[in-house]
Amino acid sequence: MQHIENAILMLSRTLHRWPEPDIPRIQAFFCTARRTVFWDMNQAASFIFVVDDDSRVREALCSLLESAGYRTAGFESAADFLESDKPDCPSCVILDLELPDINGLDVQQQLSDSDSLPIVFVTGHGDVSSSVRAMKSGAVEFLLKPVRKQELLKAILEALERDRHARAVRMTTAELRKRYNRLTPREQEVLPLVVAGFANKQTAAELGNSTVTVAIQRGQIMHKMGARSLAELIRMADSLGIARRDPP
Repeated sequence: MQHIENAILMLSRTLHRWPEPDIPRIQAFFCTARRTVFWDMNQAASFIFVVDDDSRVREALCSLLESAGYRTAGFESAADFLESDKPDCPSCVILDLELPDINGLDVQQQLSDSDSLPIVFVTGHGDVSSSVRAMKSGAVEFLLKPVRKQELLKAILEALERDRHARAVRMTTAELRKRYNRLTPREQEVLPLVVAGFANKQTAAELGNSTVTVAIQRGQIMHKMGARSLAELIRMADSLGIARRDPP
């Protein structure tokens, strides 16, 4: 909110200096202000976990990230981090390799499910073997201490973008699952045949229905799933992992 107020104040001062309305300059100003406000709000809506047993390093990293506009939480041990509540917003983890309770690579394995947070390793104990293992397991970056500010911020941006994309995919899939669950059991039987390219007559023969009934069910599937075309319905079925039936 403070950034929005600053942008408005900047605008009022700028307009006061212009003797006559200058539409191109006003438009250019608003474009710049909008990008600035969006960037700052985007950072403020993100959360970064810092897991490092060295309190000086942990506090320095948190201070650096907060000065860049991010919200942070620091943890001395992996257990404390794993047991903590996670905010429902784009997030990532800055993770040390050597921790007092669990090795950072083992923490990465515990976070390796589809909902896991992207990891940026920042360590003073790195070696080629650990780096390769971390990157193969999906780490965004493997950085050595002392880490350079711009290098770290670049990795954070990539990690948060990954998490935003993963969240968008999960939200889309959850919405499609809700739509799929609104289908009747018979419509759920018809769907794999439709996306496999079965004609209504073939589907009717396969399921023991009439062609008219199958045509109605097909229309209901399109409507309930919100698909505007067969191609879109196929993409939806693929996202839900619905196996297609082989045509006769």
